[in-house]
Amino acid sequence: MGRLLLQGGCVLTMDPELGDLPVADVLVEDDRIEAVGVDLEVGDAEVIDARGRIVIPGFVDTHRHTWETAIRGCAPNATLDDYFVEVLDSFAPKYTAEDVFASNLAGALECLNAGITTLVDWSHINNTPEHPDAAIAALKEAGIRSQYAYGSANTSLADYWFESQIVMPADDIRRIRDTYFSSDDGLLTMALATRGTGFCVDDVVTQEWNLARELGIPITVHVGMGRLAGRFSMVKNLDRLGLLGPDITYVHACYLDDEEWKMVKDSGGTISIAAQVEQQMGHGYPPTGRALAEGIRPSLSIDVVTTVPGDMFTQMRAAFGGERAAVNSDCWQADVDIPEHMLTARQLLEMATIDGAVVAGVADRTGSITPGKQADLVLIDGTAPGTAPVIDPVATVTLSADVSNVETVLVAGRFRKRDGRLVDDFGRAADLVLAAKERLVPQVTKQPGWLLA
Repeated sequence: MGRLLLQGGCVLTMDPELGDLPVADVLVEDDRIEAVGVDLEVGDAEVIDARGRIVIPGFVDTHRHTWETAIRGCAPNATLDDYFVEVLDSFAPKYTAEDVFASNLAGALECLNAGITTLVDWSHINNTPEHPDAAIAALKEAGIRSQYAYGSANTSLADYWFESQIVMPADDIRRIRDTYFSSDDGLLTMALATRGTGFCVDDVVTQEWNLARELGIPITVHVGMGRLAGRFSMVKNLDRLGLLGPDITYVHACYLDDEEWKMVKDSGGTISIAAQVEQQMGHGYPPTGRALAEGIRPSLSIDVVTTVPGDMFTQMRAAFGGERAAVNSDCWQADVDIPEHMLTARQLLEMATIDGAVVAGVADRTGSITPGKQADLVLIDGTAPGTAPVIDPVATVTLSADVSNVETVLVAGRFRKRDGRLVDDFGRAADLVLAAKERLVPQVTKQPGWLLA
């Protein structure tokens, strides 16, 4: 990979010691950031002119069901209850390993195109032992940094998601751990995507939690969302079982009570918020402000492209608008002044980068532009329609830019997008995911608005 100099950009390091640098250089050597500063002397490095660009750490998506890429947009009007039926009980049992490979490859490239360099792939589609192998192979081929979160099969909604007595296959999870993740410092790492209390009986929950801890992998679990899970008191029940810990990411967390928020904070747990999905599908209000008030720095995630866009710009704006709308409404109803310190654009960018890296367990290697960390970097074009002129670069990234402004993306020092185009041809992935869609759609009940398969 050699030496690469990103020269003359506006560098938002997300490193509190380095801060924001209006005009600076970033030197990359092989897979790592070598130096950040003004007018770096670098010798024979390849130079990328970053003038007029905003240089940021890659975005981190801490929860996405990437396998659903082949059925993108199939459920635009779905509530959470609808999703369980229309996606998990209809499409999911039909998925082959080839469909998962196609979806993960296209979905991971979609992430890279949008400046997402780290992905937590919440893969609850392991209908056969070949399914996880296919998912991991696609992530590896795409070249994205990813935490592969091994989830349950979806061969039966009733069996797997309603007081389930089925334990995920420990032998296969051990096989995946031994085969692909014998080291925890590679581009791909592993987690366990568990269903948790309410969705499973206590013995199943305990066995799955113990397995994750035996294997030394973190746990990610949906809690406190929607009509059902919002009433399960999932965190309290995990506490009752003695299973709380700092290795757990709680996804959504829209309906945690005061006691549960304290349990999450005291146990060192982390939070992933999918703001667009939560507001659109009825999970509940995104708990962005509540998490911050509790001293927990939440991350952001996309969740499902069956229903929402797959980019981080959408999530940042949904979180920003949703939180500020809720605060404004409450203050108007109570006839009190708006607080001086509401959610800010900078906090959004932190959630989408360094806070996400903490949640994904990779903050030691990415999430900020810090010398010694791996070079997961994104250049945003600040000279384009919609971004020019730049006054506040943080506001430009969080509230003005979109995927079309993502000009350059590096993961561990390798170009994944350059001059506005993916380095890897998307054509093969597009063909594969189209073939998967054309195989899957005829097997389920056609919904209004769908084109004929």
